[in-house]
Amino acid sequence: MGADAIQTNGQDPAKLTVVEGIKRLRCDVKNYEWGKLGHDSLVARLHEANSGNRVDPAVPHAELWMGTHESGPSHVVKEEERDVSECMVTLKSWVLDNPDVLGSRVVEKWGCDLPFLFKVLSVTKALSIQAHPNKALAEKLHREEPLLYKDANHKPEIALAITPFQALCGFVSLKELKEVIANVPEITDLVGRKAADQIFTVNEKDSDENIKSVVRLIFTQLMSASNNDTKQVISNMKMRLITETNHRELTEKEALVLELEKQYPGDVGVISAFFFNYVKLNPGEALYLDADEPHAYIYGDCVECMAASDNVVRAGLTPKHRDVQTLCSMLTYKLGYPEILKGFSLTPYVTRYLPPFDEFEVDHCDLPTGKSTIFPAIQGPSVYLVIEGKGKLETGSSQLLVNRGDVLFVPAHNEIQVTGESDVMKLYRAGVSSRFFQTL
Repeated sequence: MGADAIQTNGQDPAKLTVVEGIKRLRCDVKNYEWGKLGHDSLVARLHEANSGNRVDPAVPHAELWMGTHESGPSHVVKEEERDVSECMVTLKSWVLDNPDVLGSRVVEKWGCDLPFLFKVLSVTKALSIQAHPNKALAEKLHREEPLLYKDANHKPEIALAITPFQALCGFVSLKELKEVIANVPEITDLVGRKAADQIFTVNEKDSDENIKSVVRLIFTQLMSASNNDTKQVISNMKMRLITETNHRELTEKEALVLELEKQYPGDVGVISAFFFNYVKLNPGEALYLDADEPHAYIYGDCVECMAASDNVVRAGLTPKHRDVQTLCSMLTYKLGYPEILKGFSLTPYVTRYLPPFDEFEVDHCDLPTGKSTIFPAIQGPSVYLVIEGKGKLETGSSQLLVNRGDVLFVPAHNEIQVTGESDVMKLYRAGVSSRFFQTL
């Protein structure tokens, strides 16, 4: 169907706010203290457009949640109604009443719920050093501590950079880790010479399990050190690095550690940053994180998609609850730089990011004015987010006008044509992995 062949059955297109079961959503915002303030935050700008609520310039806007998770549920906008006060039905309730919108394969696998959670993050201060549990551990943690771990699901995820985006992710290589222990004496001060020197007893020819056991020993000793010892060692490290700036340029990791120390003085997460890869994503690049992998987002704006869970095990760079022993015991201790996804082209205007998880995939669409692209009908649901510009979304014989901040739930089996009506229209789609539907 071409843009010139649009049929609207004689109705005003601007009033067609519900198309073939497609629903506009009002979405939840999280004001975590690490979020960007006011209109500096992409999350704030999107939330303002999505909800009609004015942004308080003094309030951090950290995350926009799009999905059915009970910790931040989206609401369905009633037909012909844009007022947030009328958003009385949660998306989850609507899906429970209309399970066909998920498609039979999704219902068989995950029940009457959206299997993914879609977010936008605006980060100005480092998030906690954390990992997400695998399914078996998530069930155990939820059973034992339901107030801390609020669901029984695993949480693999992907972070797709909208702006230049920085993160710590996974353990550095064995070679780099040996350099860290040799060049950061404060780590030895904190874990003890006997533990620290273990790293020099292994090499790449040793079994993965031997190497991992040594890294696990040193990292666990570090993260378990007393608060007083940690604060003293970090103070010493800070003074050493500041002194060394007089005769050499600090490495990127050293400069980052000093910045983290400003944000979280005396926190063990500051010195533990030396153990992790410092990843800098360009816009359009993505990082995927499996269960049990350590990470911490540092700065920037990103789209994030994950299995529908809010389970986080934290151990540093946070005022929140820490579960150091759980984190240190659950990690894989896989060494080396993480894979960076650059996506692959579906059309001249659409790039797909397909991590190795069944629950989700993400498409990024950039449309110049007057250009169109088609998202084929698929067997599962999708959530669309417009982050810039405006355009037209068409399905069947009807169309819907969309603008920045619009979030749309699209049921299974809907072919969608999108046409840009501004210099550039940028949108993202989250949906169940196409790989899942290719399996029997």
